[in-house]
Amino acid sequence: MAVHNAADEYRMAKFYFESKAYTDAARMLEGVLAEEPANLSVRLLLARSYFHSAQLRRAEAELLRILEADPAEDYARLMLGRTLERQGRAEEARPHLRLAAAMAGEEI
Repeated sequence: MAVHNAADEYRMAKFYFESKAYTDAARMLEGVLAEEPANLSVRLLLARSYFHSAQLRRAEAELLRILEADPAEDYARLMLGRTLERQGRAEEARPHLRLAAAMAGEEI
């Protein structure tokens, strides 16, 4: 009988994500996050899984949690902007996208 820990579950979730099985990845990551709620890497991969599986409200919620914990997380800021855009909320997305570009040192 195999014993799984959070690290094994995370590795399996990454495999699912890389295989484009985003819903399966999200399901696994939800379990990992329950064990490690402060792990921002897990939360970011969960947000990305939600984004790619069109669970945009869930992606938005996770990205907001990440930015609450780490406002300087530029990739989460970019993802939030893209998530808002995809929901047809371009006006709300614009400041996040500008800030992400500035944080990454890109032309605005």
